[in-house]
Order: sequence, then C-alpha cells, then structure tokens
Amino acid sequence: MSAKVMFSFPDKLVIRMKAAIPPRDRSKVLAALLEKEITAREQGLYLCAKELEDSAGLKNEIAVWDNEFGQDGLDNV
Repeated sequence: MSAKVMFSFPDKLVIRMKAAIPPRDRSKVLAALLEKEITAREQGLYLCAKELEDSAGLKNEIAVWDNEFGQDGLDNV
C-alpha cells in the first residue's frame, strides 16, 4: 500500500533532483532516503531510552518509589 504525500523543497534542490533522478525513480529514491533518516532517528531515540533505563540513578529512584508506594492497594494491571 502507498499514499501520496506533498512536500515542499527549495527550487534549486528540485531542479537538481529532476536533472539527476529519472521521473519513475524519484518516489523510490525519496522513500529510501526517508527510511534511512527515520531509522537513524529511531535508533538514536532507542539508545537514549536504553541509556536512561540502564541508569543507576533511575534504578535507585524507582526502588525508592516502589518502597514508598509499592503497597498502595492498587492492582498492577
């Protein structure tokens, strides 16, 4: 499945794209570049979350919260 999406690019970039990439390849090339960029950003977010999850300070904070509020009577669902 695919969807049509509208983007705005600088005029000079569009001119270069039209000169360098054949019309039938443009969507494929742009999709590949976007996929690469999104994957890199997602990997960065994952590494940031992993670093936070592995943080000794966070683990200590969670232990304090569990000790203080672990018996709050609420079911962990």
